[in-house]
Amino acid sequence: MNIFKNRQLWFYILSVFLLNGLFIENIQAKVWANAYLNFEIPDRWRCVLEQTEWLCRSEDAKESKEAIIILTAKEADATTDTYQKYEEHLSKPISVPLRGGGNELSKVYKKPEYIQIQSQRWLDGFHLGSEVPSYFTRYLATIKESIAVLITFSAHKDEYAKYSSDFTKAIQSLRVIASKNLIASGGGSGAGMRGSNDPLFGSGQGLLPSEPIPSEMPTKQKSKGLLYGLIAILAAIGVYIFIKVRKS
Repeated sequence: MNIFKNRQLWFYILSVFLLNGLFIENIQAKVWANAYLNFEIPDRWRCVLEQTEWLCRSEDAKESKEAIIILTAKEADATTDTYQKYEEHLSKPISVPLRGGGNELSKVYKKPEYIQIQSQRWLDGFHLGSEVPSYFTRYLATIKESIAVLITFSAHKDEYAKYSSDFTKAIQSLRVIASKNLIASGGGSGAGMRGSNDPLFGSGQGLLPSEPIPSEMPTKQKSKGLLYGLIAILAAIGVYIFIKVRKS
């Protein structure tokens, strides 16, 4: 009986170990900051400045083509940089130029809404195909002091679920740290910020790496669903055995 109990206990420990091992990568994060904002990104990601935009993506070659976070900021203009203007922009399909010529309209997946993050008001919108065809993009825009900030979280539609947790953690940790003196001191240009006459939306240098982007990424959701289901079953069995061992 003792041998049987020990086997049950070891099965429980092994189940918990496997569960933790499979998810440990998702909880590793680091705080990244520039002159106007800080937030958490996955440990495997890094951010680089390209002209007036910060591009954050995985250092893994495959993952770098699947998802990206882009930060843009500018000196706010009283006329063009208002929450109302941003809401109007995100409430309707966005015209996107295609690589082969012509334009395509994005699909509005979620009506823009206002949310509070770290006591800061943000406008939250969600589109499909607004930056790159077949990619979901979540938009977070805000205005603080004299700074307007836009962050886009983009991932291929077949891979968005893979990065959803990372995106959520990053969004929940967003903190605008720009001071009133950032623009006056000339720190804006050094931080990669746009001027007051430049638009906050658009005029980007390209969302993803320069390598060709597949029109469709392989779908892994079904296999992932089976894996997660198996993990849940193993965990439940482990908990049940542990309770039985404790009671006996």
